[in-house]
Amino acid sequence: MKYDPAKHNRRSIRLEGFDYAGEGAYFVTMCVHERHMAFGEIFDGEIQLNRAGEIVREEWLRSAEIRKEVRLDWFVVMPNHFHAVVWLVGADGVRPGVRLGPTPSAPTRSPGSLGSVMAGFKSVVTRRINEIRRTPGAAVWQRNYYERVVRDDDELNRIRQYIIDNPAQWALDRNNPDAPTPTKVGPLSWDET
Repeated sequence: MKYDPAKHNRRSIRLEGFDYAGEGAYFVTMCVHERHMAFGEIFDGEIQLNRAGEIVREEWLRSAEIRKEVRLDWFVVMPNHFHAVVWLVGADGVRPGVRLGPTPSAPTRSPGSLGSVMAGFKSVVTRRINEIRRTPGAAVWQRNYYERVVRDDDELNRIRQYIIDNPAQWALDRNNPDAPTPTKVGPLSWDET
């Protein structure tokens, strides 16, 4: 197929000019490839993880152990997606206050950047799940992920509450293929700037 910029050029979901290797809090969401229900099921408003979901949970918890620049906050593994707040911290490992606004730098995938952390996490989860399924090379995650730079403590608290409430709100979740309406809306919009 010939490259057609109108069809094949993706709009960047990154905050223009923001240094994604900088200290601060980030809200990330990763979806399962083709939104398959790969990580478990919701029963009575609570997630019941299957083995693949447990792998996601285990590897997320390991992220802070193996990456000195990472501090974990609230997270939830859902049937077909994953939400988390992750902090990138300074070399001394001290968690800074919530950073307000961008710094003049291009998005990066350098060691210690958000992109590097998320790529490593997705890679190890994919490898472990494919070993169990005996499906080497099969996709587990959708390409890329969504992130939001957390700008203040009020926003951080709203995001934490969203993560906590996510399993109980599954019936209305935009990622739930069985939700009653095609125009599902969540409390957070990725288009906010």
